[in-house]
Amino acid sequence: MRSSNDSHEHRLFLITGPSGAGRSTAFHALEDLGYEVIDNLPFTLIPRLIDGPPLERPIALGIDVRNRDFNANAVIELIDTLSRDPRVTMDVLYLDCAPAVLISRYSQTRRRHPLTEAATPAEGIAREIDILVPIRARASHLIDTSEMSPHDLKAELGRRFEPGKGRHLTVSIQSFSYKRGLPRGLDMVFDCRFLTNPYWQPELRDKDGRETAVAAHIESDPKFAEFFQRLQGFILMLLPA
Repeated sequence: MRSSNDSHEHRLFLITGPSGAGRSTAFHALEDLGYEVIDNLPFTLIPRLIDGPPLERPIALGIDVRNRDFNANAVIELIDTLSRDPRVTMDVLYLDCAPAVLISRYSQTRRRHPLTEAATPAEGIAREIDILVPIRARASHLIDTSEMSPHDLKAELGRRFEPGKGRHLTVSIQSFSYKRGLPRGLDMVFDCRFLTNPYWQPELRDKDGRETAVAAHIESDPKFAEFFQRLQGFILMLLPA
């Protein structure tokens, strides 16, 4: 893998995702991290950007349905072209979000969806997500903002993409409730519902897993030690691969 500080290379981040998923927040966060942020640059001008001298800082390029020459095939062709260019190291960041949350966000802001004139935001959201399916499949980084505040998203981008940290594998661990459904964008899920549930202890019911008493209660389950040992071994084997 090529170093992000190679002075002979352009370091590019293509940022896309459905409207309302947090692209504006991401741009502000990356700009604060020192990125050169360019939103909705026409595709025909991107090669000219690459032909110029590399900048000392990474470039974040925003691409969405508002681009004048936007279509999924053009974006995929752009990704493939840039990936083959020896002058470029590139990542594709896809900001995802559940349709119901996007609808709620549009309802709160009363903004018109860019793919609709008189239609409801829900129709534009469904159409846009369908258009972006093949692009989402090409993403090297996927962040689901459904349950993120702008502050959460900025913090996540800082952890992953702060310049100077080097290119390392990022591991994100989420705790969730099955009654609300699986979080989006997961690679692996480990069902721990067979372990003793602290919810049924009145003194622990209002606490969470960060509390020492809750952790101790779960660790007291006879099945915990073997489960944790096997899970730890599996992850330590898998991550270096």
